Amino acid sequence: MVLLQSGCLCCTLSNELANTMRDLFFKRAVEAIPQFNRLVIETTGMADPGPILGNLMNEPVIESVYRLDAVVVTIDGVYGAQQIEDHNEARKQAAVADVLLITKTDLASSEQIAHLKEKLHALNAGATQHQVLHGEIDPELLIDAGLFDATGKQVAPERWLRAPLKPHTPKGTLPAKQHSDEIESFTVTLPSGLNWQTFKPILLKLCQTHGEGLLRLKGILHCEDQAHPLAIHAVHFTPYPATPLVGWNETQPISRIVIISKNIDKNAVIDMLMQF
Repeated sequence: MVLLQSGCLCCTLSNELANTMRDLFFKRAVEAIPQFNRLVIETTGMADPGPILGNLMNEPVIESVYRLDAVVVTIDGVYGAQQIEDHNEARKQAAVADVLLITKTDLASSEQIAHLKEKLHALNAGATQHQVLHGEIDPELLIDAGLFDATGKQVAPERWLRAPLKPHTPKGTLPAKQHSDEIESFTVTLPSGLNWQTFKPILLKLCQTHGEGLLRLKGILHCEDQAHPLAIHAVHFTPYPATPLVGWNETQPISRIVIISKNIDKNAVIDMLMQF
């Protein structure tokens, strides 16, 4: 275990974190420390995961030896709904998460839990939600929760790329309160005939143009110039190298991209992605 020195992990400690991750990898390679298969980065409750992910994606050594499995976020069962309402950091954490853990379920009422789950679903329908009692959680629900399964050889893009769903609003109810920094998720389905060499610059341009509001992007592409489907993802201004999904095929190949954004022009994004 390595404890980084005082400072904000989102910004001032990005270099220290990258150096620590490189150091751990090389020490493992020369057997100066025991072998490890997984690295867990724990941040403070106010950390913005976006800059952390983006900084690590920009590190050549790190992106070649580490891969992002999942972003796991804990949500207070009693105060979580109000924290999401009041704090931008809480909304962003919940929006980019792959797994949401609702804590203090022994202290929260069933109505509070139901309201929180509904709010989380509206913010990030693609994330898996789990209720935690007294800190107890099956590690299998947190480990290998991303694109790859436990074997490290097979991929599970259906689990990784859950399409966001629009929350159902019962008839006669008022629309939910919208924040000035509105966060939303949407899916873009691309027509067939994709060419990765043509589409790659479009993805880069998308990140450069809309990076400020692009909290996270995930996608599965079926490209005519690639032997295997590609998994793509990006955070803010940084696209991550595409991952070939060797041995995985869909009965009906559909290229789709899930975008989690804040204050972004949805139609402009869709128009840009269709320019191929």
